Amino acid sequence: MIYFDNAATGGFKPDGVLAAATAALKTNANPGRSGHKLSLACAERVYAVRNILSEFFGAPSPDRVVFTKNCTEALNIAIFGTLKAGDKVVSTVAEHNSVLRPLHYLKSKGVTVELAPLTARGEIDVEYLVKAAQGAKAVIVTLASNVTGTAPDIAAVKKGIAPETYLICDGAQACGHKKIDISAQGIDALAVAGHKGMLGIQGSGALVFSERFNPSPVMFGGTGSESINLNMPDFYPDKLESGTLSYPAIVSLGEGALYLKNHMTENSDRLTYLTDLLLEGLSKIEGIKVYSQSNHYGIVALEFKNLQSEMAAYRLSEEYSVCVRGGLHCAPLMHEALSSEGLVRVSLSAFNNEREVDYFLRAAEKLAQG
Repeated sequence: MIYFDNAATGGFKPDGVLAAATAALKTNANPGRSGHKLSLACAERVYAVRNILSEFFGAPSPDRVVFTKNCTEALNIAIFGTLKAGDKVVSTVAEHNSVLRPLHYLKSKGVTVELAPLTARGEIDVEYLVKAAQGAKAVIVTLASNVTGTAPDIAAVKKGIAPETYLICDGAQACGHKKIDISAQGIDALAVAGHKGMLGIQGSGALVFSERFNPSPVMFGGTGSESINLNMPDFYPDKLESGTLSYPAIVSLGEGALYLKNHMTENSDRLTYLTDLLLEGLSKIEGIKVYSQSNHYGIVALEFKNLQSEMAAYRLSEEYSVCVRGGLHCAPLMHEALSSEGLVRVSLSAFNNEREVDYFLRAAEKLAQG
């Protein structure tokens, strides 16, 4: 199979990631829950990964790196842990349902929600966004659309909003592909998917947040600290980390970050090259409409004019052994804004190659010709 569904989950994992996860599965100890040597060793490793991610994303301290099972959980903590009735929040139509559904729910609880549209070029309308953000407690914006790969100018967003307005970013498709430094860029909360560009295994994720961003817990339970206290601890990360951590996922994420520390620039260049190669080839095929432009995230959305997106994805899998995704990609408002009822998303990684791109183009041409 040719795997072109990396925006859903990364298809390639470096050897160090696999080795770390495998070793962790053989450990069978719970970090932070016991005082024996094995548990303490696991807890030290978890803290080491916290340090790695703190440096990788420019966090003010390791304590402001909270581990989650995915990017959705990180976004839920940032959103529900911060917004309350009477608050105003501004986001965009390009968001994933991990942002749209929490905001839709909060509207029923008295939170005012406004969404910025797309421009005529299919990009997030940053000018509209910053104007709408007047008086907002938070702005929530994706760093890269999971449908088309379009990315807003975060520097312009930060410059345009009021200093007191929180900037919350969905980094699901961007983390691991482009350098993100929350302190330098003025990002208050960054939701991280560990299993995509960060090269970790499924079940890994994180919320990385600034010194002034102080979300309340949205889940309550054991932390291994202050067990006599029936309230959640009042310090991070324990305040936001209830229950047993996924030790194998966490150490895999740490190894992914270490790999990227040495290879992210070359990987990003390689991924952009392959994306441009795919876009160039698609532009020559009649019967295909492309919705993406050159981007750093390997995402190309397209439409077969004679074939519904899910059927096209099915046929690519069954007839050509190519893995892509069809449908709405959990981003319904983005498709509505694009006047789309569903697109085929081809999402590459730096570990794909030219031969695979060429093979896909020949398969796509055959489908387009009916």
